[in-house]
This record gives sequence, C-alpha cells and structure tokens, in this order.
Amino acid sequence: MADGGDQRVSPSCDVMSFKYIVIGGGIAGVTCAETLSPLCPTDSILLLTASPLIKAVTNYRKVTRTLEQFDVEERPMFELGETFPNIVVKHQKVAELNSHTKMFQKRLKNASRILIIGNGGIATELVYEIEGCEVIWAIKDSSITSTFIDPGAARFFQPILQQSKLPSEGPLKRTKYIINDDVTDVNSFEESAHLPDTPGSALGPDWHEGLSMKGKKQVSHQVHVVYDVEVTCMLSPDEVKQSRLKTEMLFEKEEQDQWPVYVKLTNNNVYGCDFIVSATGVVPNKHPFVDGGQLSTCEEDGGINVNDKMQTSVEDIYAAGDVCHANWVRSPFWMQMRLWSQARQMGAHAAQCMVADSSGENITLDFCFELFAHVTKFFNYKVVLLGRFNGQGLGEDQELLVRVSEGSQNSVKIRNNISDWMHTNGSILQGTWFGPVAFIILVSDQLPSCWIHKFVDDVTFSESLMHPELRKEYIKVILKNGRMHGALMIGDTDMEETFENLILNGMDLTAFKEDLLNPNIDIEDFFD
Repeated sequence: MADGGDQRVSPSCDVMSFKYIVIGGGIAGVTCAETLSPLCPTDSILLLTASPLIKAVTNYRKVTRTLEQFDVEERPMFELGETFPNIVVKHQKVAELNSHTKMFQKRLKNASRILIIGNGGIATELVYEIEGCEVIWAIKDSSITSTFIDPGAARFFQPILQQSKLPSEGPLKRTKYIINDDVTDVNSFEESAHLPDTPGSALGPDWHEGLSMKGKKQVSHQVHVVYDVEVTCMLSPDEVKQSRLKTEMLFEKEEQDQWPVYVKLTNNNVYGCDFIVSATGVVPNKHPFVDGGQLSTCEEDGGINVNDKMQTSVEDIYAAGDVCHANWVRSPFWMQMRLWSQARQMGAHAAQCMVADSSGENITLDFCFELFAHVTKFFNYKVVLLGRFNGQGLGEDQELLVRVSEGSQNSVKIRNNISDWMHTNGSILQGTWFGPVAFIILVSDQLPSCWIHKFVDDVTFSESLMHPELRKEYIKVILKNGRMHGALMIGDTDMEETFENLILNGMDLTAFKEDLLNPNIDIEDFFD
C-alpha cells in the first residue's frame, strides 16, 4: 500500500499514476481498496493482484462490539472495478496462479489413505471434511487444533474423528469461480495462457464448499492422529524396500502392502499413503519489500513492522494483514493472529490511516484492536475466541472456569474435595494437577450433573461423558486476579457479548465466579 502523488492517469502516456497503490488481492488488500474508494471518491486507486481471483468480504455483520462474522468470496478481479469506478485492478505476474484446482479432488477420488501434515484451521477442516478415506493426521503438538483450542476442548472434539459427518446445512448460495487462464484485465479473462504450477492465493474459510471430498473406500471418518511429530523425510517404495524399513499397521485391515509414497516421522515410524497434504499455513509474499532491508521487520516472526497507524519504517508505505507485524503497545486483551478477521480489520484501518495522513489529520487505533475476537467453525460447531482465550502470556497465576454441557438445565452439585473423583454410578474423571483451576462439567440426568474442582487442568474425559448426544457446548473462561482475560466458547452458547463486556469492563468477578457458568443463572441479566 503506497501513497503516491495525486496525478491522474494520463491517456497519452504509458505511465499511469495513482493516488494510492495497494498490492495484494487478499482480504487485507481488497478491504483496504474498498474502504479507500468511498473515503476519497475523486482519487484513483490501483490494486495489484497476483491472482485473477480476489478475496472479498460478503455477508458482513457485527456480532458484538469487537466480534464480527462474514464470509469470504472469490471474485474475478474485474468485478471490483465495476463496483468501485475509481479502482483499477491489474493482474501482474509477481507470483503466478496454480489454476489446477481439481487436482486434489482427482487424487482423493482414487485414494484409500492420505497423510495430512499440520494442526491449524485448514488441517482441521480437511480432517473433518474428508470421507471414504483413511486419514493419518501428523501434528507437532500433543493435542489437535492447538492453534485455537486447549487440550480439554480437543478432547471434546475427539470422538467426532471416528463418527459419520453430519449433513451440511444447505447448498452454498454464493457463486464459485475457477480460473484456468492468465488474466490481466476483463478482456483477457477467458484467454488461455497455460500458466505453470506455482503458488496462488490463500484459501477462504469455505474453501471446501462444492468440492468432492470423498475417497474410494466405503467408510465415513477413519482418522489416526500421530502426536508430537514432524516429517523427517519422504520415501519411495524402492527406498523403503532397500532400507528394510518396517511400516506401521494403523488400521485393523491393511488392504494393500505397498503405497505410492511413504513418510518417516520424527518418532521413527514410517507410514505409507496415496498422497500427502501439507496444511501448515500460508507464507505471505513479503520478499519483494524486505529483501535488501528496505523495510524494518520483526525478528520473531519476520513480519513487516507497522505502528498503530499501519505505517512501515518507510514514509508513505503501509502494510496490513499476514505480511505485517503489529509493532505497537497492545491492549492486554489483544494479540496478533494471522486470521481472516484481523486481515479485514487491518486493511480497513490502513485505508482510514492513509486518507487521514494524506489530509494531515490524526486517527486513533480502531476499537476492534482492544480485544481479540474471532468466530469460526470446527467439526460443524461454532467456535468463538475472545481475548487471551488460552491464557496466552498470562503466566501461571491464572484460573480457569470450564463447563461441558449437553444443554439441559440440571441442578448444580458442588464438590470441593479434589480427591473425590468417583461418583456413585462409576463414572470417572482423570486429571493432572498444574495450577489453580475450577472445572465444571454438566451432563445428563443419567450421569453426574456437575463437578467444581479446584486445582484441575488438562482433563481427560471418560467415554461415557463424551457420548456424541451429550456434547452440546464447551465453555472456558480465563481469570486472573479475579478478572476475566479471555474465553473460549464451542457451540451455540450465546455468551459472547456478555463475556466481551466482562473482559473490557475489568470487573472483579471473585464473588461471582462459582455462578459464572451456572446454567440456572442468566448471567447476562445478572450483570446488566
């Protein structure tokens, strides 16, 4: 994003001058351009994109003051100029597009086993969406989806890995575009150029909609998770044979004794599969801007340093989204995670700062940066993350309140004896002691309705407690010095606005914490 001069496009010259130049057709770049357009309708804006498909926000709505929900839609780049007349979009070959979008579907269709590497959002969605195929999920952590959820929430989701996938809520109502050709403008949109296979844009949150995600086996979910590992090397069948390596038998019946490719992991186990999917995240294309030391970068994550006005170390150059590092004094409840929600917020804020700076005005940091807030969906459950939702950076002096519920309004039974693990019906909870934690579990009338235990963490649930019909919600609240610093909500809890207010208000909850997650108390009315 650059603030150039205010010359207009010259029809008699090959050189085009723009007031603003935005580089990147992802959420941050497109949001920035869309925000700039109405703020300065008489100024010309150039958007440069490496892909003929750009990412656009649709169905945007505010859920709370900081939490927002939207869909990401892929659109042909020329549609942006049709909607915003002062925006010119150009497809430049800074990085080309891998247009073979059906390659994954073709390979999966004939696959009986694949190996997925990664433990973030895309890997989690892949594991859930793929059916008719054995899945080996190799993760470097001790619990699944650890980027977003704690081990307790991971255990909440664990049984779903072997269950049939729930039917989708309905067909996707937005247009889906597939580009096979090189595009520089609307006139060449359908001209074939047969580009080489090179990286393209990041995936959207509904990237799998409309895709066939089924293998050739007559099974639904068959997932084997390998914890605390990374890939050592990939091997061909001949290399495995020559090295006399023993492959792991993961499932009850191995239907073939040789696979097209093998992977050796850091636990020294070797696994065979039809193909490998690396779902370890997107690497932002920052090198054209940081190579040679033009822009200051963060040593920790390599992002381009920006201040609270999204300004880089070079005058009139701004950065937003995955490529940048938020190098300002942050709110205690906000942290940077390279997510779609933050890309939209940063892109919009950058546009406002660019216009304000151009007119000599001062602008303060947007309120959305006061509290980390993100909503997504995992395993077909709504997931809301607020503040320090996993206690990030809070140290050991924190307290957790957790509720796992099947949604009924059972009475609450309180037990303060931490050695009392056994209930009369024989259901057992197992735990490892780490620090001051209050843990609450609500289940059905046939099972214990509630525990509140002090000093409980990293809980492993018995299978009876985690029956699929009982898993309705998982709520975790992070307290420090009696005040709420974060929350994680899985399911339709309707608690996000209340928890947002409690975090931002800094209210001392010491007197209320034993009732904070009590389903018999409407805490929204209580704190109002």
